Amino acid sequence: MRLLLVNWQDRDNPQAGGAEIHLHEIFGRLAARGHEVTLLCGGWPGCEPTTTLDGIQVLRVGTRHSFPFLAKKYFKSELADKRFDLLVEDVNKVPLYTPKWGGPPVVALVPHLFGGTAFQELAPPLAAAVWLAERPLGRAYRGVAFEAISMSTAEDLAGRGIPRNTVEVIYPGVDTVGYTPLEGTRSPEPVFSYLGRLKKYKGVHLVIRAFAAMKHPTATLEIAGAGDFRPSLERLAGSLDLGARVRFLGRIDEAEKLSLLRRSWGLAFASPKEGWGITNLEAAACGTPVVASNSPGIRESVLDGQTGFLTPHGDIKAMATAMSQLASDPALVTRLGVQARGFAETFTWERAAEETHQHLERVRTSYPRG
Repeated sequence: MRLLLVNWQDRDNPQAGGAEIHLHEIFGRLAARGHEVTLLCGGWPGCEPTTTLDGIQVLRVGTRHSFPFLAKKYFKSELADKRFDLLVEDVNKVPLYTPKWGGPPVVALVPHLFGGTAFQELAPPLAAAVWLAERPLGRAYRGVAFEAISMSTAEDLAGRGIPRNTVEVIYPGVDTVGYTPLEGTRSPEPVFSYLGRLKKYKGVHLVIRAFAAMKHPTATLEIAGAGDFRPSLERLAGSLDLGARVRFLGRIDEAEKLSLLRRSWGLAFASPKEGWGITNLEAAACGTPVVASNSPGIRESVLDGQTGFLTPHGDIKAMATAMSQLASDPALVTRLGVQARGFAETFTWERAAEETHQHLERVRTSYPRG
């Protein structure tokens, strides 16, 4: 197949996150199988306009802010005559409405949709614009095949008017070769961790408050990631007199990430909504339990009482109680960690790539070339 991917970013973008990892893990494997894969995405100041990543030809147009205004024009002038079999739009921010581009048949790949959570992160006018941009999804993508990365996302799409029988659920994978437990690396004293963007909607402030509420004298919380909410989080930690017990690590590399997950007694995650929660599975692969909000998407990547604990979103006391259970019981950490590792091993990128390949082939053959 000749595939054109359209996403706001590639995995080398400084703003890249789980959606970009997912895209490259899947389609890099399809490229390795011999399929021709091109990615049209936005760039950043100083980036190379073209490159090859994971066997994917990457074309960068504009920046994070200008890409949605330039993408269709670039497609029309540079790519419309390339005879792609399918256009796969990764709808992980504001939809680009690629079915209106006049190109090949579209498959919409949806990690998650913002919905009302946009108002927790953005200024009201911008949040309203994001919310409104998602509203016509059912009409604008009528007749389009969808892939969702969780049942929660599939149900969200159905609630927006996308026929449920047109949505294929394909769970992401996790690297269980790179992410593994290692005996002797667990911290002797309780360490809890957060790993991800430091954005308001991610709920890191809830994690900090829950950590403070559990009142464990020797436990520490390590927060890895970058984002514009960091100063507010640092002020919050200071106001709770947590001192050196909360450490902000900033953006960390893969080796540091692995070390953090292995030494942690629990990963804490309090987002109100996610597509899936890849970081939860990475922690599980390292034999580390997860304490998380019982939110859409997240509840599918954590088995309550088996691989960690799910608590009502925003319930600081409940999250603190779950963290206290882990901090006071190393044997529980070990037992949940063993079960978490087994759970993570059921999710592979090879399986996700194969299921994606089969779905795309079914879509392609339903649209024979004229």
